[in-house]
Amino acid sequence: MYNYIKGKISDINSTSIVVDNNGIGYEIYTPNPYSFEIGNEYTVYVYQYIREDEQSLYGFKKKEEKELFLKLIDVKGLGPKMALPIIAFGSINGISDAINRENILYLKKFPKIGDKLARQMILDLKGKLTITNDVEVTSEEDELLEALKGLGYKDKDIKVVMPKVNKENRLEEQIKEALRLLVGK
Repeated sequence: MYNYIKGKISDINSTSIVVDNNGIGYEIYTPNPYSFEIGNEYTVYVYQYIREDEQSLYGFKKKEEKELFLKLIDVKGLGPKMALPIIAFGSINGISDAINRENILYLKKFPKIGDKLARQMILDLKGKLTITNDVEVTSEEDELLEALKGLGYKDKDIKVVMPKVNKENRLEEQIKEALRLLVGK
């Protein structure tokens, strides 16, 4: 079992990165691949997922993200491919808070998370997740910023379109609106 892999990023695609460690390229699925930069060295905290027909590595920049991922995949009906978007579009504190407060609407905003799975997450994880002080509590605006960064947009471009996005819409609509503005730039 691997705990982390340290190496240079040699390739990035929409769902994964390739970490070159001593001449071996490890493909690692990650929530926000575009938050990494090719040629830079990173320590990626990994989880090795082994099944009959699959062997994959899932990686994270922070230990806290990995810990949340491990707790999420323990939820009945929630696998690694469903847990990655939750971590990509939500903050650790936001997800923890939503589960502890039984905020089903917040949890249902994530892809493929319906009412039944949101309730299962609350049932399995309520009281088991803690809000950490070293990770700042993010507002809806910070979540939008992180989502756009995860899609590969630069801070300066995002900050230009942020004031133009309607903050009263759900996060998904805010992301779509921001993308339209960024593409139309």
